[in-house]
Amino acid sequence: MRRFSRRRTKRSAAITEISLTPLIDTALTLLVIFMVTAPMTHNAIKVTLPSGHAKEDVGLEQDIEVYVDKKGAIFCDNTQHTIKDLVTVLKKKMVTGKEKTVYVHADTAVSYGSVLELVDHIKVVGGINYVALATHKRV
Repeated sequence: MRRFSRRRTKRSAAITEISLTPLIDTALTLLVIFMVTAPMTHNAIKVTLPSGHAKEDVGLEQDIEVYVDKKGAIFCDNTQHTIKDLVTVLKKKMVTGKEKTVYVHADTAVSYGSVLELVDHIKVVGGINYVALATHKRV
């Protein structure tokens, strides 16, 4: 049997070096893209909240968020719903059995009666522990 000898050539020595520059360039490009797009995806629905003196609980996880914009349109999970559709969506979310809190972010231009009607419909859904009205802290 013939044995293969390992000879070091100039060609094999050049292959052992790996250039990290393209990897670093790609990682930094992705970082910039995520930094630019992250703030845009968070505030999809524009709502001007009423202000108050109470300190909001910053550390609490907000289970379900419902938004009501200036025109009275109701949004949950970034999709527009009617009140009846919202009730069915909330019932589907309550299948897990864990009690959840619903946070209503209503614009200041929306009438008090329509917000109260929405809160009343949300309270009818079983499995909802608490319905909270979100405010913006007064400075």
